[in-house]
Amino acid sequence: MSTTRVALVTGAAGGIGGAVVERLVAAGWKVVAEDRAERVEEMRAEDVEPLVSDVADPASGRRAVDVAIARFGGLDLLVNNAGLFLRKALADTTPDDWDRVFAVNVRGPFVHAQAAAPVLAERRGSIVNVASISGLVGLKSQTAYSATKGALVQLTRQLAIELAPEVRVNAVAPGAVDTEFMDEANRGVAAHELAARRARSLEQHPLGRISQPGDVADAIVFLGSDSARGITGAILSVDGGYVAR
Repeated sequence: MSTTRVALVTGAAGGIGGAVVERLVAAGWKVVAEDRAERVEEMRAEDVEPLVSDVADPASGRRAVDVAIARFGGLDLLVNNAGLFLRKALADTTPDDWDRVFAVNVRGPFVHAQAAAPVLAERRGSIVNVASISGLVGLKSQTAYSATKGALVQLTRQLAIELAPEVRVNAVAPGAVDTEFMDEANRGVAAHELAARRARSLEQHPLGRISQPGDVADAIVFLGSDSARGITGAILSVDGGYVAR
C-alpha cells in the first residue's frame, strides 16, 4: 500500500481552499487543486497538480479523480469545498438561480463523491464537505443557498452511513469567514451598511471575531486525518459559537 497521501480539493483557488491545500502540503500530502478560476494554475508545484474545472459540470468529478490517480497514484481525501453564494429572498429567486446554486453546491459534491468513493474505499479514505451555518439555521435572504447547504448536511450524513466502514464522511459548517467569498456576498453594499453588517456579525459570534480561512482549514484537515478515525457523519461547526446561541 502506498504511503503517499493524496487529496482532491475543490474550490482550491479560494480562501478556504487555498488554506486547505497549504496545510495539506505542509503535512506531506499530494494535492489535486481543482477550481474553475484559471489562477489555480499558479498553485502548480511538485506536490500540487492544478485542474481548471467547474464542479457544476457533471463530468468534473470523474475527471478530477482520474487526474489524482494518474498524477499521484490514488486518493485518500476528497474535500468538497467549491461553493456559490446567493443572497436572494424567496420572491426574488428564479428557477435558474435555484438550479445554478444547486448545481455547484449539491450536485458538485455528489458527482465528486460518486467518482471518488471506490478509490477512497481502497485506501480507507474520507470525504469532508464544506457546508455552512446556513444549512443548520434559517437566515434571511438566503432561500436557495440555505437549501443547498441543508442538502449538503444531509448528504454528508447519508454518505457516512452508505460508505461505512471503508470511507468516513464528515462536514464543517463555517459561520462568517474573512474570504473573497464573503466579499462577493457583500458586493454592492454601501460602506456604512457593510460596517453595520460586520458589527452585527461580531455580536452574533460569541467568540467576538470573524473566522479566518485557516480556522476552517484546520478543522477540515483534522477531519481528514487519522486523528479523526473514530468520527463519521459529524457536522463540525466552525462558527465562533453562532449556532450555540
